[in-house]
Amino acid sequence: MVPVSTSVTRQRSERRISVHLPMRVRGRDARGVAFEEDTSSENLCRSGAAFFTRFDVAIGSNLEIRIPFSNYASRRGEADFSTHGRVIHVRDVASLGEKFVGVQFIGPRFQRVFRSESAA
Repeated sequence: MVPVSTSVTRQRSERRISVHLPMRVRGRDARGVAFEEDTSSENLCRSGAAFFTRFDVAIGSNLEIRIPFSNYASRRGEADFSTHGRVIHVRDVASLGEKFVGVQFIGPRFQRVFRSESAA
């Protein structure tokens, strides 16, 4: 039997904010096959993010993550955010045929500040 949810037990040091930003995720799935996917964040903090993916990723695997900034931010000289993340949580979402994945950033931390979309 496959567990519905698996994760590394950890205490979050920061509160995640519900914000949907486009993301490009690249890595290897649980079978070692390389993938690249455009998705969006479900929540985010300076040290991690959560998102949906159609790929089966393993806890402990490393992913490359890029969050492109808007054209407005690019005109102000802000570069896209790029980092690496370690998968610390995976939950099957059978109704969507996807996985809900939480990553902890192990490269640069996210420095932009956003208000929660639920607070808007």
